[in-house]
Amino acid sequence: MSMNSGSQHPATIVIVGGVAGGASCAARMRRLHEDAQIIMFERGEHISFASCGISYYLSGEIQERRKLLIQTPERFNARFNVDVRIKSEVIAIHRATKSVEVLDHKTGQQYRQHYDKLVLSPGAAPVRPPLPGIDGERVFFLRSIEDADRIKAYVQDAYPRSAVVVGGGFIGLEMAEGLRNLGLDVTLVEMAGQVMLQLDEELAEFVHQHMKLKGMKLLLGRRVEGFGDAPDGRLAVTLQGGQELICDMAVCAIGVKPEAALAREAGLELGPHGAVIVNRQLQTSDPDIYAIGDVTETHDLIAGVMRHMPLAGIANKQGRLAADHIAGRQIAFDGALGTSIVRIFDLVVAGTGANEKTLRGSNVAHEKSYTHPASHAGYFPGAVPMVMKLLFSPDDGRILGAQIVGVDGVDKRIDVLATATYAGLTVHDLPKLELAYAPQFGSAKDAVNIAGYVADNVVEGDVELFHADELPALIDNDTFLLDVRTAGEFDRGHINGAANIPIDNLRDRWQEIPTGKLLLVYCLTGIRSYLACRILRQKGFRTRNMSGGYVIYCAMNPLECPEIPGLRRWQRLLALETFCSTPEERKTLRRTDE
Repeated sequence: MSMNSGSQHPATIVIVGGVAGGASCAARMRRLHEDAQIIMFERGEHISFASCGISYYLSGEIQERRKLLIQTPERFNARFNVDVRIKSEVIAIHRATKSVEVLDHKTGQQYRQHYDKLVLSPGAAPVRPPLPGIDGERVFFLRSIEDADRIKAYVQDAYPRSAVVVGGGFIGLEMAEGLRNLGLDVTLVEMAGQVMLQLDEELAEFVHQHMKLKGMKLLLGRRVEGFGDAPDGRLAVTLQGGQELICDMAVCAIGVKPEAALAREAGLELGPHGAVIVNRQLQTSDPDIYAIGDVTETHDLIAGVMRHMPLAGIANKQGRLAADHIAGRQIAFDGALGTSIVRIFDLVVAGTGANEKTLRGSNVAHEKSYTHPASHAGYFPGAVPMVMKLLFSPDDGRILGAQIVGVDGVDKRIDVLATATYAGLTVHDLPKLELAYAPQFGSAKDAVNIAGYVADNVVEGDVELFHADELPALIDNDTFLLDVRTAGEFDRGHINGAANIPIDNLRDRWQEIPTGKLLLVYCLTGIRSYLACRILRQKGFRTRNMSGGYVIYCAMNPLECPEIPGLRRWQRLLALETFCSTPEERKTLRRTDE
């Protein structure tokens, strides 16, 4: 049954879950239908709390716990006339009678509640593998404010000096940063070969280096197999192979899984990730039951596949749309890009759309380009570089995804690129975008414009790229590797087999380059090598420019250039004010910046 403001018989809307999507749905439902009976069940003690801020409360960056409580049950009821029942867990759905079974944790009693429309918004729960000792009192998980209270109490009472964080996703990184900022020695263990799997490997390497610079230990490609007591009475975290990490506490942030048990037991259709399948109107396989937020599978707008995207923005949007549809409005949720952002100490990392791994796995034709624009005009104090990776269709330039690592200005650039991607713009459109400019905020040619210019050059055929990971397969007797940086830069570190002709001498020395060979040209970031390619191409040479330059080469080959300019130098630039101790050192680094 759909509803409108003229309904003669008020409907009963039951919402399972009072955070993010559930609370958004309830509030929107009331705005659309004053007479409906709206009941919201929450098995915890709190509703509508800022779950994304919990780790910052633990670290002390958010000092007042009450700041996390966006709404209390009492205020929510007073404002929206919603029957909020906390500590009330829906344990079964009876579709035949259109009712739910509720366990009141305050009294221990069970009862049934009728619904006309049911909205499932139970969220996702931390992955909790059946490892030995995982239920120990010094092993923590983080999902709710109650979890945060337990961790905070332990840190304040037990004075731990060291911690192991298991998992390198959003929560794991935020927890690692928070514990490190509290003064603990932190080791992060990640089963994959990198943190932040939504990033491609070369950009994740910037995160790895930044975390190490902040004094954190990283163990990548390592699996935790259990927890136990160490001989000295502390906690022992056992890794695959038998290695033990001795610490005072551990936080497990291995990932999340949809809380889909209710839906599964009710016979609703689930997808391959164990999440609830919904249509564009957010209805489950039972049209009177809706599902929103982290419990659902979401259509990936770029890859065209179903994915589990546990993101707060998606949950809130779906909550509003589900209420609209229940109220009789025409809606369609087509999917999401999975736009995300996280801060790790001084570094900000963001992404939107598909990453390269996803595109390869989905057999989507793509090209990529790297740019290193400054956060704002270079002549204004405080400008630091970003690393931007743009993924696009080589045929029509359609934007497929973007990733950015930087210190300042990352958020607004990823938002522009997310908007452009959602709107179906191409790389040809990015240079045309008119973005706000003042020297302390950006450049006359914004970072987004620059990324568009570079990608547009590729699609239009003005430059042919190659990438650092392709270099071994390209080097042969028919190619010539040319480094166009200064002699000083070249001497401090270069790719084996490269010849050096600085860009400013190239017009006088181009005759030194052998003819009939494909020239593979690189510099530090790709700017000077692009200019060299344009010069040499007009002199009859075949050229390809290494996108992203030596910076990206070092990110892809960190063991090859660990102590030479490249990744380490660029990492210092990415946190200039933090890692350069004197004004003179900062000036020196800026002078060598392209």
